[in-house]
Amino acid sequence: MYADASTPGYSPRGTPPGPGGGRVARMETKLTRGRRRGVLVVHVVASGSWVGVTLGLLALGIAAAGSGSAAGTEAAVRGMRVFADWLLLPVAFLTLASGLVLSLGTPWGLARHRWVYVKFWLTLATVTATALVLRPAVHAAVAGVTAEGALPDRGDVLMGPVVSLSAYVFMTVISVLKPWGPTRRGRRPRRRPA
Repeated sequence: MYADASTPGYSPRGTPPGPGGGRVARMETKLTRGRRRGVLVVHVVASGSWVGVTLGLLALGIAAAGSGSAAGTEAAVRGMRVFADWLLLPVAFLTLASGLVLSLGTPWGLARHRWVYVKFWLTLATVTATALVLRPAVHAAVAGVTAEGALPDRGDVLMGPVVSLSAYVFMTVISVLKPWGPTRRGRRPRRRPA
């Protein structure tokens, strides 16, 4: 019998204990230890960058919403556009791609643990919202300020970064705490490859 996530004391980071407490053969993964560590570093840096870019967007959004001058508002909104056009999507896609590689190439799996599953779907949703909602809202704010000289609606420049940042903080928390245990698929015994 091969130990899985339902075995007491199981840890995908190390050698899982067998049924009698002894050690069993380590589960084969698609990533070697060195590659897993490299992808993990990329994932952590990309995720941290995503949070940082979003904090920058939020700071610029607060500056745009609170600025009393049209020039200050326009400068802040144009800064938001630089973040949105050049940084936001690359770090979002790098975070998603590196997370997929980690989940599929390690014992954590994509659908074996609830926290990984929730994090994957939230990441996919936030990448989609970034591409389809946040970036267009920033572009609309820039167009409005440039063409009409009007101050942008506070919701347009603040809501996206606030919602995004909340999602990223939640995903970071569940990455650290790893709550909720295995999924139904993760509780099924996994067979050793022949």
